[in-house]
Amino acid sequence: MSSHPQRKILGMALSLIIALSLVSGCKKTPVQISPDIAASDEALYKHGEAAIKKDTEKGMLYLRQVIDSFPKSFYAQRAKLLIADTYFKKGDEANMILAAAEYREFIKSYPYSPSAAYCQYQIGMSFYKKITKEGRDQTKTSQALAEFKKVVADFPASDQAKDAQEKIKDCEEKLASLEAGIGVQYADMRAFKAAANRLNDVMTTYPNYSHMDVVYYYIGYSYLRMNAADRAVPYFTKLLSDYPKSKLVKKATQRLKDIEARQKAAKTK
Repeated sequence: MSSHPQRKILGMALSLIIALSLVSGCKKTPVQISPDIAASDEALYKHGEAAIKKDTEKGMLYLRQVIDSFPKSFYAQRAKLLIADTYFKKGDEANMILAAAEYREFIKSYPYSPSAAYCQYQIGMSFYKKITKEGRDQTKTSQALAEFKKVVADFPASDQAKDAQEKIKDCEEKLASLEAGIGVQYADMRAFKAAANRLNDVMTTYPNYSHMDVVYYYIGYSYLRMNAADRAVPYFTKLLSDYPKSKLVKKATQRLKDIEARQKAAKTK
């Protein structure tokens, strides 16, 4: 071995010793790393994998050394994934942000890796895990939805695409529920134009919403209260045909009877 590679390996080992010394703390003995380990991507990775279970920061220093020293190595990919997964498992807001950043970097660095689809799915999960209860701010839901859609678009044949589809349905259901709730509130407040607009958006944006009977009823009701009975009738009728077991069937039926009675009365005048 020439002197140049030897100096490079010794430099790598020295850098890692210094870094690990800082992590270990001034009252502890610095962690020593031999040049042969510093020169091996596999050895560095295995040290990081073992250390990260007990000492996260120490383990990550080993893993980042793999990435920095052997960026094209198979173990560099594994190290990047392990770092991201470690952040993700911690579960708090700050670590989820770090996890998403690491997964994004993985996809950017290794776009053709078999693990790229997994990383994109995990980005979605980093937002999905922080979704608040229905009725509250759903920003995380929108972010998760966008990321899950990327899984399906960019990796349609992956195992993660099927799981992403299920998450997409759940996210859309949550968002539709929030928007529909706002629309119903508008109707209750007699802001009928705003209610109709909001609920029409739900109908077109989230066609698979599980409570579309509520949407149809309140669109029809809003139009009726705006003296647009002709526009209300199709929504009441669709509620009756598509949701015959809905709790709103009785109300919708009565609305249609009232409209018919008014139309007949108008003709007799």
